[in-house]
Amino acid sequence: MQTDSVQQTPVLPRSARDGWTTRGWLGAGSAAALVLLLVLTGCGVWVLAHATDVNNRLTDRWSPALIASVRMESALINQETGIRGYGMTGKREFLEPYQEGVAQERAAGGELARLAEGDEQATADLARVRERSEEWQATTARPVSEAADPVASAVRRTESGKAAFDALRASLTEQQTHIEAARDESRKDLQGARSLRNTVFTTIACVVVALIALAFAGLRRGVQLPLDRLRTDVREVADGSFEHSVAASGPADLRALARDVDGMRRRLAGELEFTDRARAQLDEQATELRRSNEELEQFAYVASHDLQEPLRKVASFCQLLERRYADQLDDRAKQYIAFAVDGANRMQTLISDLLAFSRVGRLHAEDADVGLGAVLRRTTTSLGMVIEETGAVITHDPLPAVHGDPTQLGVLLQNLISNAIKFRAPGIVPRIHVSAHGPVHVPDDAEDAGPRWELAVSDNGIGIGPEYAERIFVIFQRLHTRDTYPGNGIGLALCKKIVEYHGGTITLDTGHTPGTRFVFTLPAAHTEGSPSDPES
Repeated sequence: MQTDSVQQTPVLPRSARDGWTTRGWLGAGSAAALVLLLVLTGCGVWVLAHATDVNNRLTDRWSPALIASVRMESALINQETGIRGYGMTGKREFLEPYQEGVAQERAAGGELARLAEGDEQATADLARVRERSEEWQATTARPVSEAADPVASAVRRTESGKAAFDALRASLTEQQTHIEAARDESRKDLQGARSLRNTVFTTIACVVVALIALAFAGLRRGVQLPLDRLRTDVREVADGSFEHSVAASGPADLRALARDVDGMRRRLAGELEFTDRARAQLDEQATELRRSNEELEQFAYVASHDLQEPLRKVASFCQLLERRYADQLDDRAKQYIAFAVDGANRMQTLISDLLAFSRVGRLHAEDADVGLGAVLRRTTTSLGMVIEETGAVITHDPLPAVHGDPTQLGVLLQNLISNAIKFRAPGIVPRIHVSAHGPVHVPDDAEDAGPRWELAVSDNGIGIGPEYAERIFVIFQRLHTRDTYPGNGIGLALCKKIVEYHGGTITLDTGHTPGTRFVFTLPAAHTEGSPSDPES
């Protein structure tokens, strides 16, 4: 059985199918510009090296060689003058210029030999000068300087000495002529090298300027203009014209981007239409939900009332049963009746607490500016009996005016203070302090912007471990048994719900010892100058 193998053609990316991308154009252009700049840089380096070599030949060889030749000629003239004076007078002091000239000739000859190295013409000229100088020294200078009668020796050698020295001077003149010619040639080469250098660097500058101009024009035409068109189209779409299509132009990646943006525009247009329909449905559902909540609230009130009535009857009849048949009931029966009464009472309290918890944020009076000092006084009045029984001491800072529901704020303070009294340390008088700090200004971009007051209720009670800092605000969560501390575990959850309804937060200060400290925030009064409380 044979199977035909199907050769699949690799699928290229869309940008590769459409043409070169911006990165491709930039890469190719940068590579071409780099190669051209490297070539021009190589030419510039070669021109600079050539000009430097020509300049070195002029300044380090032929100009010093001409100077050394002139010094050598001056030294030979000094020798000739000294010998002639000594031959005419016979005085030894005339030999000093001769001796100095010999030393100067030797030094100048050594310098010329070094500078003429590698140049056949200059080497031959120096050899000829040295040969003629040695000939004059041998035939005239040394015999006269060493003769016993220098005058007579000089007279005898006058003609021959003159001829030898003239030949020497002719060789020096020829040498200097050749050196000057070589120096002039080097000057001409240096001028040509400078002209070539100026031409090359001018060309490099022109090419660089042309590359910059081409790069600017290419970026403007290939990138900036397409981006400007794309930005104009996108801005029009962003302003709300979702029916306006986004045109694709420029390199492949920009065209792909324009197509993607246009596709996103079409999707947004479709989603916007869907959102409008969904918003209309949500408005209908919100209206229905509001009506349902109102019915549910009414039902909860009725249900709680109807539930509490049977519970009251259970408790009443159990107590009546205990009183009427007390002599016929043993201790266990009385205990069972007490359990039933206690359970009915706790169920009533739980239903009332749940109803109050569910009403937070739904059924309340209009929010207004409230003086917390007055709210605190009403709270302490309500708790007057338990405060008197426990001897609790309640103090407070000057309390501000806040914006909120007076009833709910009273419930908040009452729960926090009653908890502080309930969870007091054994044998210690409970001390409770209400403090205020602020107002603190919340940034305008925050969810709940505006000034807020930071308040705290602290006590010296048994305290709460930091590991329970979150758990205590969960409904029905208790840290102690009901026999130790009574309650339903709703108080702090109700406090959190009230504070969050007012746009604030409530936390447990885990660093406060001894006792407990609850910190919460409330919005400042909307009306400036609202009195906090005259007695605060």
